[in-house]
Amino acid sequence: MLQVAVVGSGPAGLYTAEALVKQAAALPGGPLRVRVDVLDRLPTPYGLVRYGVAPDHKSIKSIAQYLRKVLESPDVEFLGGVHLGEDVTREDLLGAYDAVVYATGAMRDRKLGIPGEDLPGSYAATDFVNWYCGHPDLDSSAFTLDAESVAVIGVGNVAVDVARILARDPAELHGTDVPQPVLEALHASKVREVHMIGRRGPAQAKFTTKELRELGELPGVSVVVHPDELDLNAFDSSGQSASLAESDRRVRGNLVAMRSWAQRPAGGARKLTVRFWLRPAEIHGTERAAGITLERTRLDDTGVFGGTGEYETLDAQMVLRSVGYQSVPLEGVPFDPKSCTVPNAEGRVLGPDGDPLPGEYVAGWLKRGPTGVIGTNKSDAAETVRCLLEDLAGAPGSNIAALPRAGLLKYPDPATAASAADAADAAYTQASRLADVLGERGVRPVSYAEWLRIETAEAELAKTLGRGERVKLHNRAAIWSACRPDDD
Repeated sequence: MLQVAVVGSGPAGLYTAEALVKQAAALPGGPLRVRVDVLDRLPTPYGLVRYGVAPDHKSIKSIAQYLRKVLESPDVEFLGGVHLGEDVTREDLLGAYDAVVYATGAMRDRKLGIPGEDLPGSYAATDFVNWYCGHPDLDSSAFTLDAESVAVIGVGNVAVDVARILARDPAELHGTDVPQPVLEALHASKVREVHMIGRRGPAQAKFTTKELRELGELPGVSVVVHPDELDLNAFDSSGQSASLAESDRRVRGNLVAMRSWAQRPAGGARKLTVRFWLRPAEIHGTERAAGITLERTRLDDTGVFGGTGEYETLDAQMVLRSVGYQSVPLEGVPFDPKSCTVPNAEGRVLGPDGDPLPGEYVAGWLKRGPTGVIGTNKSDAAETVRCLLEDLAGAPGSNIAALPRAGLLKYPDPATAASAADAADAAYTQASRLADVLGERGVRPVSYAEWLRIETAEAELAKTLGRGERVKLHNRAAIWSACRPDDD
């Protein structure tokens, strides 16, 4: 039996666990039994799906039901509340497992690098997302929403989510899993105007058409866009914007949606303004943010991006930056500070000399940077696992590469699994070495069964409040109390 630790239980980590079980069972030379321990620093699994997807995006959040099946595989075990670098070391993991896959995602926002960015009222968008998603790292009182005008810097899907949650009537969130204290804060919100600001033009914006159209469908919200900023040639002398509109169906769909907004009459209790070709220059304020100065930008005839020296200032008592995300280093694991990724070749972690490190692999955003959608992690994980099996299972690379993609493979037959009892016993003995290390340090991992207690508590809370299928527990104390009631 092959034993593998996957660090991170978000989409990248769980797609990796799935690919390990399925690919090992489908090896051309015969099935290889694997046991995968999925570690996460939080007591709750699913990572970005639970704490990064907006509560009103129920179809995307349903991915958790697919990931749940991975955790319920007999070959996969969830070890929550285990923090690499605090509870266990890299050396601990390498000593207990045949291979380790790092899949911790990208959890830190890029900074704007402008004066005033550190004023109270200026935040990373991920902090706001974590707040309305009930992440235990953020207290439910972290945001009071006493600003009347908010500037959201960025034009990707996260920026769209943030702008939509700020502008949406909170009554429409009653049936979602948003924590109750957050819902109450949204009801008390004084926000009446939201500005979503892009440094380049509408053709270069990263949001998808489906998410963009949702903005125009918000009841009681007036969506405004400046016609001149939608003109593909007004601030782009290179022709790049027009070329993108011709070649990219998503860009054309985005332009159709936004041009329809420009023709609508104004009206609505709240106003959402989408701006382009403006970059932040300074956030103003004394004790807290009060406004933001923006510089007009353009592409010259050679395609070089830059400022024009023309400025405008917006009133904004809150600024949320959403201009890209970065992974953070894991203690002892190689890390490239420029790309904010683990150096790798097809998922094989590379040492300082550029050679692969035995038994160490990487998947997801930590591997490739914050690109793609949630589903991109499936093919990414499959590539990493193919390399892992090629290295550790001794199978020919040509045969491994010929395996179908993970989504077409089935889990191993339970009868086959039962016939490997002796191998399983030996493997569990090996895994106990990590259990011993954790026990000596007073760390008791959260099991999948304990996680299900949290799910049950959230369903019961929703029933008590008369709100949907579940309402997230809003802080660590509530989560741990539901997880281990006997410890109270």
